[in-house]
Amino acid sequence: MTARVLAVIVGSLVVATISLFAGPALEGAHAPFVLWQLRVPRLLVGMLVGAMLSLAGASFQIVFNNPLATPSTVGTLAGATLGALAALAFGIEPEVGGLPITTLAAFAGALSASLMVAGVASSGRARMGDVLLAGIAVSLAASAIATGVQYIADSRALFAASRWSLGQLPQVGYRGVAVLSPVVLLTSIVLLGQTRALGSLVLGEDAAHAQGVHVPRLRALVLGAASLGVATCVAWCGPIAFVGLIVPHLVRLAVGPSVRLLLPLSMVLGAAFLAVCDALARSLAPGRELPVGVLTAALGAPALILLMVRQRS
Repeated sequence: MTARVLAVIVGSLVVATISLFAGPALEGAHAPFVLWQLRVPRLLVGMLVGAMLSLAGASFQIVFNNPLATPSTVGTLAGATLGALAALAFGIEPEVGGLPITTLAAFAGALSASLMVAGVASSGRARMGDVLLAGIAVSLAASAIATGVQYIADSRALFAASRWSLGQLPQVGYRGVAVLSPVVLLTSIVLLGQTRALGSLVLGEDAAHAQGVHVPRLRALVLGAASLGVATCVAWCGPIAFVGLIVPHLVRLAVGPSVRLLLPLSMVLGAAFLAVCDALARSLAPGRELPVGVLTAALGAPALILLMVRQRS
C-alpha cells in the first residue's frame, strides 16, 4: 500500500513537471518570458484547479454516497454559467476592482446556487435524496434562466459566453495563482480536516451518528466549503468537466477506498491530471490551442465507461 501511495505521488509530480515543457520548444530571446510568465503560471493554476475539483468531487461522492456525484451535482456549474452569461449579455463594465466582471458574476452565480443546496443539506430533516433533488432543481432553474438570457443577448455576447463555457487555463503572470491559492488552501484545510468524520459517514448515517458525527452539520460544511473552492475555480477558468468525477475513481483503483488516502491523493493526482490535459490541449494542434475543458470531457467520458466496466467485472 505504501509503495502504491508513493507511486501515485511521485508519478503525479513527474508528469506535472514534464507537462511544463510540452508544446513549442523554448528557444530564442523570449524563452525566459514564455517559461516564467506564461507556462509556469499556467501550470500552477492548472494544478490548483485540478486539485480543487478532484478534492471536491471525492468529498461529494462520499457525502452523497453516490460514485457519480460531481461539483455540478449541487448546481455550481449551472449557476456559474448563468452569472457569466448575464454579465456578458447585459454589457456590464469589463472590470471591477481589477478583476473581470465575468469572473465575479460567475463566482456569485456558482456560490449562490451551491449555498441554496447547502442550506437544504443543513436541515436536520433533509435526507440525502432531498439534497440531490434540490441540486437538480437549482441546476434546472439556473439553466432555464440562462436560456432566457441567451434569447435576449446579442451574437457577440453569445460567442463570448460560448468561449468561456469551454474552460481554459491561459495565464499571463501570476494573478490567477494569487487569486486561487488562498481559497484552494482554505477549502482544502477544511475538507481534509473532516477526513475522520467522512470516513464514519462512509459506513452509513447510523454508524456516523453512533460515533458522534453531526451528519447534517457535516454535509453543510463539506458542501459549503467545496462549493466555495469550486466556484472560485470555475469563475476564473470556466467549467472544466469530468476532473472531479474521474480522478477519485482512479485513486480508488490505485490505493483502495480508504478516505484517509482518497482525499489527499485525489488532490495530488487531480493536479497532475489537469496539467497533463492542458499540455495535450496546447500540443495536439500545432499553431492552435484546444480549450482544456473540451479535452477533459473527451478523455473523461470513455475513461468513466472503462472504469465502470472494470468495476463490474
